[in-house]
Amino acid sequence: MRNPLKSEAEAFRFVVITIAFFVAVVLAKLLVGWWLGLIVAVAGLAALAYLLRSPELPLPRQQAPDHVGGEDDLRILVVANETVGGETLREVIAQKAEGYDEEVLVVCPALNTPLKHWVSDEDGARAQAQERLDESLARLHEYGVNARGEIGDGDPLQAIEDALRTFGADEVIISTHPAGRSHWLEKGVVAAARDRFAVPITHVIVDLDAESEELA
Repeated sequence: MRNPLKSEAEAFRFVVITIAFFVAVVLAKLLVGWWLGLIVAVAGLAALAYLLRSPELPLPRQQAPDHVGGEDDLRILVVANETVGGETLREVIAQKAEGYDEEVLVVCPALNTPLKHWVSDEDGARAQAQERLDESLARLHEYGVNARGEIGDGDPLQAIEDALRTFGADEVIISTHPAGRSHWLEKGVVAAARDRFAVPITHVIVDLDAESEELA
């Protein structure tokens, strides 16, 4: 079944279609009669049900962006949300950047509840994501890593696609919680990203609970 809320673009398109449907029903009723309005309503609901029940077609595999710079230049795209501040992730980034003239872009998808997304109440989610991102960037700079960051689309796959349009990454790192605690793993984000993007993808598991115990 299709998910009309899987990204901001899909949600916006669904809202526009829904509004257009109700406008068509009202106009049909006012201009012709209630019977035409009923026919339009039934036809529209049937079309919407068919659209939602039809399986999503896999998106075409995207080509890898061209390498930017020389042999010693390396661009790494990191996608992480709650685990963005994890020590394990920072160590992996630092290891991959060692010996290169690196440029790291950390994208933190602003996750939100469907209800808050519908009412455009995303300030809280973006603020929390920005706070985690700022802390992670500060620690990466302490490691000597040339990194910058931005808040991305709530759909991690869409966030990757958006970032690759402007950032020619040589590699993508996706950071998640361990299996059983990760919504991204439950949704198959890592596997879907490897199918969709022709860029080497590294999956890093960050156990924040274990890291907290070690610090304690």
